[in-house]
Amino acid sequence: MKLIHTSDWHLGMTLRGGSGYEADQRAFIEEIIKITVREKAEGIIIAGDVFDKSVASREALQIYDETMTRICGDLKIPVYLIAGNHDGAERISGCSRLLKNSGLHIAGTLTADPDPVTVGDTDIYLLPWISTDRVKALYPEYAESIVSMEDAFRVVLDRIRERFTPGQKNILVAHAFILNAETSESDRAAEVGKATMVSASLFEGFDYVALGHLHGPQDVNERIRYSGSPMAYSFGKEEKQEKSVTLIDTGDMSRKVIPLPELHKRLTLSGSFEELMKADFSEDILDAYIRLEIKDSYVGMDSIAAFREKYRNLLEISSRGFEKEDAKITMTMEEFEKADKDPETIFERYCMDIMEEAPGEHLTGLFKAALTRSMKEKEEA
Repeated sequence: MKLIHTSDWHLGMTLRGGSGYEADQRAFIEEIIKITVREKAEGIIIAGDVFDKSVASREALQIYDETMTRICGDLKIPVYLIAGNHDGAERISGCSRLLKNSGLHIAGTLTADPDPVTVGDTDIYLLPWISTDRVKALYPEYAESIVSMEDAFRVVLDRIRERFTPGQKNILVAHAFILNAETSESDRAAEVGKATMVSASLFEGFDYVALGHLHGPQDVNERIRYSGSPMAYSFGKEEKQEKSVTLIDTGDMSRKVIPLPELHKRLTLSGSFEELMKADFSEDILDAYIRLEIKDSYVGMDSIAAFREKYRNLLEISSRGFEKEDAKITMTMEEFEKADKDPETIFERYCMDIMEEAPGEHLTGLFKAALTRSMKEKEEA
């Protein structure tokens, strides 16, 4: 049996001005479906974070509904899906028993004795995002010994291993932060929640562990893999990553990484104001999601207007500070656009970038006085 492993779709994620990645997400879903059909895969694993928020937007729900109806209903291809830390566990698991009959297998919340989905000689265990409190509640006999996420995973995985059937191959679908795995800038929840890291050794005994949570595609070891997000959601490391899905063949447990083209690249361009304005870039670069690093000057609203005319999907600008040659301030376009309406927040952001600390009461007072004086001068002009 062949299975496609993907994760971290983050349907409903928004960028500047509240607009979203709907076109990009529809594009990668179309590519995943094409790959599934072309490779004659018999199932799709989605290892969590289908949505970007626990209360998904109407647009996100519409994409999800259309996609699952097409895959499970029209193509008759089963989907094995778990809730990640971004998903609303209770919401995503609604009507799960009914949906199972249509080929959509969902694990939204952890249960004490998770039954596998058996397909021929393969058992697929669906392990949604867990918490220590949830595990303590389900396994009160171990409550006192569960003091970390490591302990919680050990209890749950030991219970699953007890359910192994001799002769069956065992696949685990999970959403976890493995110790020493590489993170990207968009792995914001993972970076904040480093206490949730667990050891790879906990997953011994499984023939394949299909992971979600971290956005960079990577092997943890020969049996554990992050599929990564199907599109880049941040600058930095993700600019250099080749997004992909993983094709697993349960016959010999081999796997193949299949690249996913992105509707918009994500790129950082550096140079002086003049160099970036005169650069003769190809259309795919001009149409990319762009972060500009300005080397020679502070960026004002006039500069931003010029850049946005050239770079259609400009998201961030990093430029020199006023005082220090080597200091930089980076803001999203949304922050720049709010500058006139919320100058105090922008001032605080500037101080954090330049001085690496929030402005004190005295400095904030000076800024407010200068701001008041400037506004008065404008009114009198």
